[in-house]
Amino acid sequence: MYKILANTIFLGKDVQFLSECHSTNDIALSLIKNHHAHEGTIAITDHQLQGKGQRGNKWLTERGMNLTFSIVLRPNFLDISEQFYLNMTISNGIHKLLQEYIPNIKIKWPNDLTLPDYGKVGGVLIENTFSSEGWEYAVVGIGINVNQVNFENPKATSLTNITGSKFELPELFRLLVTQIEQSYLQLKRGKWTEIKSEYIHHLYLRDVWADYLDSFGHFKGKIIGISPQGKLEIALENGHIQVFDFKEVKFMN
Repeated sequence: MYKILANTIFLGKDVQFLSECHSTNDIALSLIKNHHAHEGTIAITDHQLQGKGQRGNKWLTERGMNLTFSIVLRPNFLDISEQFYLNMTISNGIHKLLQEYIPNIKIKWPNDLTLPDYGKVGGVLIENTFSSEGWEYAVVGIGINVNQVNFENPKATSLTNITGSKFELPELFRLLVTQIEQSYLQLKRGKWTEIKSEYIHHLYLRDVWADYLDSFGHFKGKIIGISPQGKLEIALENGHIQVFDFKEVKFMN
């Protein structure tokens, strides 16, 4: 079903398909540990039982309806402090393809794909391995809701729900991995300014006053950018700019 990709340079030349597994990220990490993975190896499944999302959330999907896979990368050309550039690169690549089907889709910081007034279409979870020499591997877990119609989470939706069309999963997988590779090559070429500019341009609620929640309570703010470390910069009504790390702020919209 999911074949080795012929139109890429290095991504998807080794595709490990499992009809069912707990987590493709766990499979990929196990392949790395046992020296059975290299840069570009992909683990993909038809049914992920314990998929992981941001904030410790689970990514639950119906069998054979969506894309759930993990890509092994070796971004050792980056310093550990620069790892959010990989996050932006992957988010940009997914966004670039999905906007062909959903023109108004946005990137919700740090790395969800969402359509305002519809809900979350996909997300990314990157798990890293480090050695004494620095960054060794990055396992990029990707989940895209494609043909599933019903969701337990009311904030989730799918390409089919939005477009009214059904999609061929292997073809969408091929297109998506090809686009991610192009974005990753852009990162390797050092196009950092372009990567960050593209990411910020497509940010959900950028330059829009909206409601948020932090450890002190509710507040109104406006997303204005991203710090070099990937933190979210929000302008407050009093003119101050607050910077939030992961899990320090919650979107209320």
